Amino acid sequence: MNPQRPEVGFLRFLRAASLIAVLSGALGSIGLWFHASKHPPVLIVVLFIVWVLSPFVVLVLAHALSKRWSVLTRAALYCVMLLITLGSLTIYVHDALRPRTAQPAFVYVLVAPVSWLLIVIVVPIAGLVSRRLK
Repeated sequence: MNPQRPEVGFLRFLRAASLIAVLSGALGSIGLWFHASKHPPVLIVVLFIVWVLSPFVVLVLAHALSKRWSVLTRAALYCVMLLITLGSLTIYVHDALRPRTAQPAFVYVLVAPVSWLLIVIVVPIAGLVSRRLK
């Protein structure tokens, strides 16, 4: 598939689904964080919003830049987008249903760097594999 040509078939569906999932995941994550927080100071609210949204923002930016990437790299990105969204929401919903008494912000602090790590590992590896397959 030529990177300049429009996406077709399953990749097109995967791209749309991953973008919708990431945007929904970002909104859901912030909503769940507000549910878990107990009237924190404004500075904490702003910092946590930036922190919780950061993996989703990185994914949307990568999505926007991915039009010229290989099919394999884009497919890997779209799968990571879905995985991070589902993983984040699963963890946050679990926390909402069974809130922690000790260190209640722990999951909200940990999910972002784990998400970045997954992005930084999977997408470049897919890019390297894609280059070697040419």
